[in-house]
Amino acid sequence: MNAASRKKISVALTNQTSIADIDQEALKKLTQTVCRRYRVPAVQVRIVLVEGKTIRRLGKQFLGSDKTTDVISFDLTDPYEPHRSFEIVINADLAQRQGRKHGHSTEAELALYLTHGLLHQLGLDDSDPRQAQNMHKTEDRILQKAGYGQVYYQQ
Repeated sequence: MNAASRKKISVALTNQTSIADIDQEALKKLTQTVCRRYRVPAVQVRIVLVEGKTIRRLGKQFLGSDKTTDVISFDLTDPYEPHRSFEIVINADLAQRQGRKHGHSTEAELALYLTHGLLHQLGLDDSDPRQAQNMHKTEDRILQKAGYGQVYYQQ
């Protein structure tokens, strides 16, 4: 593998929902921006947009929680490979509802969930109030730079 391929940020997005008006290229670009910001030299990111019932089933299976959540992220990195590998599963139904509720687009809410899932994989945590505040401020800074505006603290 040459140096250029080791530094590649590869992003694939699968939409398993009926929500069709999503700018998939913008979400892929956001993923690349976040990975570059955190200096991840080589990564494969798979983004999967799912319905609420699907993410609830995944939450029960992998997190032991029977509650609806916005995003679940997985580190699928093979220790024998030169790149990292993440899967970010996003509740598109919830993004649509929350976007309407808070007066911004579904896409902006999806971008928030995507950024949140990526930041978890890149080492940020929101398990205590101070960490959560730092993480959410970081999300908003990233989303503002990407043109989505302030999404989390707008809520």
